[in-house]
Amino acid sequence: MTSLEVVGEAPPAVEVGDQAPGFEGLLGVDGRRYGLSSFADKPVLVLIFASNRCPTVKAYEGRLQRLVEDYDGSGVQLVAVNSNDPHLYPEESYERMVEFARESGYAFPYLLDDGQRTARAYGVTRTFHLFVLDPSRKVRYQGRFDDSRLPGRVTSNDLRNALDEVLADRPVRTPVTRPFGCSLDYVGPSASGPATG
Repeated sequence: MTSLEVVGEAPPAVEVGDQAPGFEGLLGVDGRRYGLSSFADKPVLVLIFASNRCPTVKAYEGRLQRLVEDYDGSGVQLVAVNSNDPHLYPEESYERMVEFARESGYAFPYLLDDGQRTARAYGVTRTFHLFVLDPSRKVRYQGRFDDSRLPGRVTSNDLRNALDEVLADRPVRTPVTRPFGCSLDYVGPSASGPATG
């Protein structure tokens, strides 16, 4: 087995107004494979770069469930993506993803980004980093869910505000916020340098 090493920072995040990078063949916890086109029938897509072990992700379980319920029937689709390397963090294995999604009550796809290609394409630096894609799959919002890990201290519901504005076909007033949570470590084969793609 080729040894792996952390190979540095992610590329810059895609910018608001950019066409969202495509992805395909990501294995979901339901055993199916998904691509960006799998959600073509959903006008608005929320990509959530998540984790099994990150305390910030765990702190948002209830808020994610409420978001799914509140936007049911609106055309919003949540998709969580795990780009952590299980060789660095065994808790991020696919098997643990299946368990975590069940324990967390995920009512949306949770996908394995094997090789971290999707995270690299989006320039993700943290788990919990979110992207809102409009019907033409342009990025309309990127950043955090809201402004506090503690529900009682939330003063700005950034993701909900962005969704409401995209659904109403209005400009997003605050299209970029700073995500917070656990750092995403990028890895590559130590013999050949950083992975690409």
